[in-house]
Amino acid sequence: MVLRIGYVREHFSSPLLQYNEDDKGQTFTLVECPGGTGQLISRLEGGEIDIAVALTDALISGIAKGSKAYKLVGSYVSTPLNWAVITGKNTAFNAISDLEGTTLGISRPGSGSQTMAYVMSLQNGWETDALKFQVNNNIRGLIESVNDGSTSAFMWEWFTTKPFLDAGEVRFIGSVPTPWPSWMIVAHQSTERAPVEAVQRFLLNLTRYVRRFDSEESRASSNITFIKEKFGYPEEDINAWLKTVRYPEDCITVSRQVIHDTLSILEKAGVVTAPPSGFQLNDFVETNIATLT
Repeated sequence: MVLRIGYVREHFSSPLLQYNEDDKGQTFTLVECPGGTGQLISRLEGGEIDIAVALTDALISGIAKGSKAYKLVGSYVSTPLNWAVITGKNTAFNAISDLEGTTLGISRPGSGSQTMAYVMSLQNGWETDALKFQVNNNIRGLIESVNDGSTSAFMWEWFTTKPFLDAGEVRFIGSVPTPWPSWMIVAHQSTERAPVEAVQRFLLNLTRYVRRFDSEESRASSNITFIKEKFGYPEEDINAWLKTVRYPEDCITVSRQVIHDTLSILEKAGVVTAPPSGFQLNDFVETNIATLT
């Protein structure tokens, strides 16, 4: 069968895109989700995709909140994601502290843009219960909202939004790195939609492309050319990003520590609430596919 892989078209997805170019639709097809992780989860639950490569925090919080549609099957990026805090070009907001009590833009409920707003709130000692959000669906909607005044700011990955900064459409007033490795992989729980052997084969092959992309040789040459051609980023930005990112040795493993630490921070931020008996880490991982380390 041909697996449907949901992803966000960002520079992080480069190894996946390289794999896709070689596979040519034989074993999987890519389904772009410009709305981010919230849209990925919605499409996974709605039967539109079988596997999602998405943000760690939103995937883990979805399972913690009771989703039975998917479980973790692998890891994708092992370094944090640096979220820019972004406001409009002519607003009066000049620092993160100016945002307390205002309405923040998010792409969708449950998205990384919302989760990281809670983390930002926690770091700054704000009341997380008092946070106000407006859903703006995608990056273009978020940019429009900070410029028309309906929201004060939004959060999105630094290098993805830097072209809008360079074009003068927005301003960056700070950044908040994730306190966890940034990207993980989940599969639908239906073995008809995500057969164990097919998912394992996909992850084992993805590991080959991830390791090649993560090599020093590729970082110095082919990665730069690929990202420039696919995304149009300046070489300076590509090199700056490559210095910050690392990928796992094996995509088909999931770290107990990552799940534990992420849940701990999400609890403190008020994003999830542990059951009386506490979270059972095995409930988050499809152990027939992934190795829990």
